[in-house]
Amino acid sequence: MTAPRTTVIPPYTAQLRVYEPLAAYPEPDRSRWQAYAAAHGPDAEGPGRPVTGAALAEQRGALARLAALTPRPLPDREDGRAYLRLLDGVTYVCPWTTRLRGWLALQELPRTLPAHLVDTVLPPALRSAAEAERAQWQQDHPDARPWILTSRWEVPIRWFLAFGEEDRHHLPAGEYGSAGEDGRAEPAALFYLTPMVQARRRVARAYRVLREKAPDGVLVDGAEEIGRWLEEFHPRSLVELDYGGLARLLGPGGLAEEHSVGDLAAGLAALRSGDTDEAARVHEELTGRWRRVLALRQSS
Repeated sequence: MTAPRTTVIPPYTAQLRVYEPLAAYPEPDRSRWQAYAAAHGPDAEGPGRPVTGAALAEQRGALARLAALTPRPLPDREDGRAYLRLLDGVTYVCPWTTRLRGWLALQELPRTLPAHLVDTVLPPALRSAAEAERAQWQQDHPDARPWILTSRWEVPIRWFLAFGEEDRHHLPAGEYGSAGEDGRAEPAALFYLTPMVQARRRVARAYRVLREKAPDGVLVDGAEEIGRWLEEFHPRSLVELDYGGLARLLGPGGLAEEHSVGDLAAGLAALRSGDTDEAARVHEELTGRWRRVLALRQSS
């Protein structure tokens, strides 16, 4: 089991992950992940434990690449690592696919930063080389998809659709695992974990009511996007929303009071019953809450 022993401060990112059961992987991947699980052990046992230690290890590697004298936008090859969960005797695997996710992040970079900052962070020559490698790799792997979606400074509202309040797990700092090497308590964690069948059902129900009652809203497209992504995976998978470093950004009080999943569910229930005013109020409150969090990236 990976223990959260590190001095790395989690970046302000959240992740939406899918863990597929080991038996769902075809050979030779199944044997490779089985050997990996035997060598490393699970990162979390049971539904109420976070994978914080493994997440910090992944982030440590990413920071090391960026801090190099010659920054590397993505690793030379896939790292062959994964998050592992053990639940009811079943091993679930969520591959990191760091290289693939790096390519996806590069595609998003021009939409999130001004052009001059993009060139400063990653020079055009490095981006062009990475894009050429991505095009060739996708030709060889046309069905590749990430098991992990990442969002910086906010949790996209569409991600909440897959979960219910009963899936919520909040662990204040210092209440799991052990202290890090510098004596600090492990960071607070907030995550949701649910079976794939439940996630798909919730998203499908939300999509139906949004398409009927609010077809011009942005959330209906978000529900369709998340639904299609979830359909790519084994029906007996697990789906996890991990607030990651956003837990530190929200602070102890904000984290304890953070119930966006339940608030969105209440808004959808109001919309389903025809109470459009209440649904609009909940949606505005929810989007406003996350706009305020997102605005913190501009603070100094």
